[in-house]
Amino acid sequence: MRLAIALSRENVLRETGGPFGAAVFESDTGALAAVGMNLVVGRHNSVLHAEMVAIMMAEGRLGSYTLGAASLPRHEIVTSCDPCAMCLGALLWSGVKRLVCGATRQDARLLAFDEGPVFPESYQYLRNRGIEVVQGVLREEAQAVLQLYRDRGGLIYNG
Repeated sequence: MRLAIALSRENVLRETGGPFGAAVFESDTGALAAVGMNLVVGRHNSVLHAEMVAIMMAEGRLGSYTLGAASLPRHEIVTSCDPCAMCLGALLWSGVKRLVCGATRQDARLLAFDEGPVFPESYQYLRNRGIEVVQGVLREEAQAVLQLYRDRGGLIYNG
């Protein structure tokens, strides 16, 4: 989680994107597979959320369209904030077996980010599909990055 939060902080400080970071790891060894930062504004691409970038980079690096391939070890994604609706859908199909989140959807909402139709049932659906969900890890540290983004006048591009 500290890596995901550090990525989100760097993104804010360098003004390269929104206040969100993510990383994909091998679950058993903790080996880093890929990182992602929010690149929506800088790349003029609405789907380049941190989770999406991390998943795309991990799949590309591993040469697989799914992180759940039988030939691969189990993977998990760690993200500095609860995922939006789009990213939750991508996580479902990505093959990750664990989702770890820092700040909450409500924390992002305080900045006026609209995370879309995400409900408690959304997370239950992931659990029902075999994806472990852990929320609120290092929440205060992740919240601090969101506040930093707000204090620096960061663009709210989907509110």
